[in-house]
Amino acid sequence: MKKHKMKGLFFTGLLGAALLAAGCSGNDNASGEQNDGNNGNNSNDGEEKRLIINNGSEPTSLDPPIGNDEYSYSILNNVMEGLTRLEKDDPVPAPAMAEDWDVSDDGLTYTFHIREDAVWSNGDPVTAEDFEYSFKRLADPETASPAAHHSYWIAGAEAFNTGEGSEEDVQVTAVDEKTLEIVLENPVDFFPSIVAMPQLFPVHKDTAENDENWANSVDTLVTNGPFTLTEWERDEYILVEKNEDYWDAETVNLDAVEYLMVEDTNTAYQLYQNNELHVSGIPTDMMGELIESDEAAIYPRSGIEFQRFNVEEEPFHNKNIRKAFAKAINGQEIVDYIIQGNQPVMDGYIYNEFVHPAGGTYRENAGSMHEFNVDEARELLELGMEEEGYDTLPEVTLSYNTDDQHHTVAQAVQEMLQQNLGVDVKLENTEWAVFLEAQRNVELQYSRSSFLGGYNDPMNYLDNFTSGNPMNRTGWSNEEYDSLVAESLQEVDPERRFELMQQAEEVFMEEAVIVPLYFYNSTFLEKPEVVDIVRHPVGFVELKWADLQ
Repeated sequence: MKKHKMKGLFFTGLLGAALLAAGCSGNDNASGEQNDGNNGNNSNDGEEKRLIINNGSEPTSLDPPIGNDEYSYSILNNVMEGLTRLEKDDPVPAPAMAEDWDVSDDGLTYTFHIREDAVWSNGDPVTAEDFEYSFKRLADPETASPAAHHSYWIAGAEAFNTGEGSEEDVQVTAVDEKTLEIVLENPVDFFPSIVAMPQLFPVHKDTAENDENWANSVDTLVTNGPFTLTEWERDEYILVEKNEDYWDAETVNLDAVEYLMVEDTNTAYQLYQNNELHVSGIPTDMMGELIESDEAAIYPRSGIEFQRFNVEEEPFHNKNIRKAFAKAINGQEIVDYIIQGNQPVMDGYIYNEFVHPAGGTYRENAGSMHEFNVDEARELLELGMEEEGYDTLPEVTLSYNTDDQHHTVAQAVQEMLQQNLGVDVKLENTEWAVFLEAQRNVELQYSRSSFLGGYNDPMNYLDNFTSGNPMNRTGWSNEEYDSLVAESLQEVDPERRFELMQQAEEVFMEEAVIVPLYFYNSTFLEKPEVVDIVRHPVGFVELKWADLQ
C-alpha cells in the first residue's frame, strides 16, 4: 500500500529543453558511491537488522554547531541527543537527556534535570556541565558556528557572539552535575522544541577541549544517542550501530544503520532496485511514474527551495530588478514539470501550515504575498533599469551546487528569464562544500538555496534574515524588519505576536531579497519491510523507532 504520511503541525512547454538536457535528480549532494559489503536483504532471515539508507553526501561535520545541514544532522540526530527529542507521533518535545524540566512563573527560567542513566559512548556520565559548555561554545565567536543564532534565545548569548559581551554573561549554568538552569532573553513557550535541535546537542567537554578534530574520526567521536558510529569510509559510507548503553535502548529496534554517500539519484535508484538500499530518493525523470507506486512515502516538510540575491552586487542592489526576476520565474511549472512531487508553490516566505493562534493556518491568516506575473515583471525591470541608468543589464550568473535536479531547475530558470524578461543568465555549478562556503561568504551574485525548519514556529524562518545573521547570506539589512522581529520576540500575546511576524514577512517579501520557488515535501521510496522511520514536518529523520520486518 502506498504510504502517505501527511501529518500537519501541532504547535500554537517552456521546460522541455531543460528536461531533456538533464533528467535525473538529487538533493544538496556531493560525491559518493555505494559500499559493496552489504545488501538490503539481510533483515528477514535471522541476521542483523541493518537499515541501508542514502545520505546523499558526506556530512559537512559531525560537530553539532558546525554541521548545520541535512547531510550532517540526519546522522547526528541519531548518534546524539539533546535535552529533548520530538515524539514519535507528533512533533512535540518529549524528555530525552533531560527527564523533566521546570519553568518559572515569568517564563524566563528553565531548569532541566539530566537523567541519571544518561551516558556518553566512552562511559562518562552526561552532565549539566556538558550542556553549559556546549551552549556557550555554540555562541562563542571563536567557534564560528553558522548556527550560532540558535543560541540567542539564551540571555547574553547574542552579545557574546557579536563581541558585545563575554562568556560569563551567557546565562546557562550547571547548578550541579545533573541540574541545568537556563535564563532566556524573552519568554519562549516553545523553548523545549528549540533544545531538541541538533545545533543544541551537547558535546563531551573534555574531548572537545583536548582535540579540535574530535568530530572527524570514529576513534575520537564521543556520542550519546540511540546509535554509535563504528565505521567511516570517506565519501562512501558511515556505519552506526545500536547503542546498548543508551537510556532508552529497549525502544531501538535496528542493530545498525548504514548511510551511503551516493550523489546521483539514478544510481541510488539502481541500488534500491537491486535491494542494496532500503530507502532511496526518486529520480526526477521517474517521479511522475514512481510517485504513484506502493513503495512511495510522502512526508510534509517545513522547508523551502528558493534563490538568494546578493543585494551588494549589481544589478541586484536595485529592489525593482530583484522583484522583476522573482515575478518572472514560474514556480508552478518547475514543480509540475521538474520536481513532480506535488509540492506547494511558495506564495510567501514562511511555511504555510503553522497553526495560527486565531484559528486556521498561518497562510490563511496572512494571505498570499507572492505571485508569478510576467507583465508586472517586465514593468519592474524597465523601472529598475531606468533608475540605474542601464541600457543593458550587467552580466548575471546563477550559481548552484552540483546536482542533476538543481541543474535542470537552473536551466529552466535561465530559459524563463530569457523568454519573460529578455535577460541572458549564465549558469555556474560547484561541488557542495565549495558552493556553501562561497554563499556563506556572500561571494555569489545570485544563487540557489534551501532552508529546513527546525522548530514549530514562524520565527524559525524570520530570524534567518535579520541583520548580521549567518543564515542571511545576501548582504540585506532592514531596520524595520529587524525591529518587527525583535518586537515579536518580546510579545507575550500569541495573536499579536503572529501579527508582528506577518508584518515582518510583508516587509521581507516587498524587499524581494529572494525568489520563492516551492515548499518541500519529502518523497522517498521505501521497501515494504521498512517501518516507523519518522520524518516530522520539522526536525530531522528519526531512526530511534525504525524497524525492518
